[in-house]
Amino acid sequence: MSGSALKIALVGTGGWAREHCRILSLRPDVDFCAVAGRNAERTAQRAAEYNTQPYTSIETMLAEQKPDLVCVCLPNQHHFERTMQVIEAGFPLLVEKPLVFEMEQANALLKAAKARDLFFAINFNHRYARPLQLAKDAIESGKVGDIVFATWRFGGEGESDHPHANLIETQCHAFDQLEWLCGPVASVMAEMTDQTGKGFSTLALSLRFQNGAVGSLLGTYDSSYAYRDTQRIEINGTKGRVLIEDTVRRFQFQSVGDEVAQEWQAGYFNDRDREFHRTFDRHMDAVLMAFRAGEAPPIHAAWGKRALQLAYAAIESYETGRRVQTPAGESDA
Repeated sequence: MSGSALKIALVGTGGWAREHCRILSLRPDVDFCAVAGRNAERTAQRAAEYNTQPYTSIETMLAEQKPDLVCVCLPNQHHFERTMQVIEAGFPLLVEKPLVFEMEQANALLKAAKARDLFFAINFNHRYARPLQLAKDAIESGKVGDIVFATWRFGGEGESDHPHANLIETQCHAFDQLEWLCGPVASVMAEMTDQTGKGFSTLALSLRFQNGAVGSLLGTYDSSYAYRDTQRIEINGTKGRVLIEDTVRRFQFQSVGDEVAQEWQAGYFNDRDREFHRTFDRHMDAVLMAFRAGEAPPIHAAWGKRALQLAYAAIESYETGRRVQTPAGESDA
């Protein structure tokens, strides 16, 4: 590491990459040293906007800047080659979800990073929403009791040339959060529809967790992110129930038999917890704290592989018309 400020470079110049730029450029403990993109003009504009150095070659950027950490934020189906390039060059990294679209590629990335003992984080930033954190606390403290069922719904506009894009690139958040909150998924049964001509853009899954609980997952690209409650989680236990609305909007806990629920919403001046994008700020806090301490990432890239495993179990279930047992979810960290 270089001095008191970490040198961090970014690969990518797209829409969500701007959030990386915002965070990195505003942190006093970070030297946002470079951004790399494919289009020279676009990359130069982005670099000028955030007062950093533009590159159109990842290899050159890494050789000249020698960053302590590299953020990788690229179009969803173009993660593998450039992520592997950063790993093979020996640089620690934070990547965006989904990890990749193919299991062989996920295995290759994790194997290569492990061989080099690299810090390899993935940005499942939804976990850092205040309602998700409150839900985790309620479950771990025993307030919810033994989980009996969990439901997840998330959907809006979207399209892709991959038939299972919604399942892999968006519902990876569902798999990640449901397992983080409720424990490993043991089996999956799936129904999917392609009636809008955009691949299997709406899907419904029936889940069984290893702890005996059951669950449901509804995901779609045939709805609208403008709808209220476009994202909703309900976790029902033997002692109480947790509800989460629109990730950052509202958290509610209610004990069995109690007609009064406890509720959280961001206060008037609490813009940080009210804004979805700030979940990434909190995750970056945790990422850099762990990196400086020489610890494992708060969310290792192996969680990205796990989400992909569950997605492929769902695809197999739909194609075969039967319930599919999921892999054990061995750690590749």
